[in-house]
Amino acid sequence: MLASFGARRQVFFALLGLPALAYVAVVAIWPLLQGLWYSFFHYNLVRPGQFRFIGLSNYIDLFTDDTTRWSVIVTFIFTVLAVSIEFVLGLGLAVLLWRDNRFNRIALALLLVPVTVTPLAVGLLFRALLAPDFGLLGYYAAQLGLSGERGFFADPVGAMGAIVFIDVWQWTPLMALILLAGLKALPVDVIDAAETDGATALQRFRIIVFPMILPSVFLSLVLRTMDAFRVFDSVFVTTKGGPNDATNVLLFYAVKQGFEFYDIGFASAIANLMIVCMAIFAVVFILLIRRADRMANG
Repeated sequence: MLASFGARRQVFFALLGLPALAYVAVVAIWPLLQGLWYSFFHYNLVRPGQFRFIGLSNYIDLFTDDTTRWSVIVTFIFTVLAVSIEFVLGLGLAVLLWRDNRFNRIALALLLVPVTVTPLAVGLLFRALLAPDFGLLGYYAAQLGLSGERGFFADPVGAMGAIVFIDVWQWTPLMALILLAGLKALPVDVIDAAETDGATALQRFRIIVFPMILPSVFLSLVLRTMDAFRVFDSVFVTTKGGPNDATNVLLFYAVKQGFEFYDIGFASAIANLMIVCMAIFAVVFILLIRRADRMANG
């Protein structure tokens, strides 16, 4: 009787999960399979009647196309710069906000404001702020000699620096929040014992604190790396991939191929390349998180 009741209960909870499973299938799995299917075809939106199977031609073009290779390099440069800066600043902010007091609670609430704004709105905001003629930041940057007369977005290095700055401004608080959660979970008695034994603050952080928050460190890195790798909004509203393809990241290049040149097959191949890269990132970071968790738990 009890076994029958348990089986019916499991079936009931499984049925409750069907709507969520159907939603994931519609918005995630089906587009993924459709993109994989299109990547093996020549499919132009302007000439849909010429839809034909071409095998691996899109992938061959993908790995022989100079612009694609450059977009991969640009995407990796952006990801490494943005995530590295966000990690350093986020860790510093997490340490500063570690102690629980009224000031830190207010500061934490204010710190999370950028995360609540959509990336598109943030891009529009900084496009105005960094404009060389009427933008507040752009004007003073030009006066200090930090940008040319035409502003950040007209210079390849300045344009990359601008989109990195935009990403850092918006997502450093998220990095800080994840790392702060790891710090809050630490056993206070271990740290107090080390302080009693005469360990300096730097020694306590390097020997005790940082190794114990490694799972949080790797979690924050994997989330931000996968998100930064598919940056689009800030590039779309500020540089449009320019100047001279200096900010032509992979996702923007894929969208451009699909909706400007209408080459859906090639755009799908680029998207699949991104999925493979992010899957590799995820697997590597998950392995690192598990290893760090084992080390933290002894």
